[in-house]
Amino acid sequence: MIRIIALIIMVIPGIIAALGVKLMRDMVFGILQAPFPYLWLQFLAGLIFFLAGLGFIAGFILHRDRKRNKVQAIFRIPDSNKKQNRP
Repeated sequence: MIRIIALIIMVIPGIIAALGVKLMRDMVFGILQAPFPYLWLQFLAGLIFFLAGLGFIAGFILHRDRKRNKVQAIFRIPDSNKKQNRP
């Protein structure tokens, strides 16, 4: 049951990102969708949807990989238990 909920949580941002790509594509071809009065507003909303969906998925993957310690050193969270060299 938990895996199904996790899958749904990951599918929703993917759908939002796909909707953003569709809105931007429709703007390029001059197709105005119903809730938007202007093409530039439709493109801006599509860009925001795409970046929000992609950002959520990327943040989730980065968080998961940090927990499993599978990221490069630059992306690791500093360990507060280790003593830091201070001058």
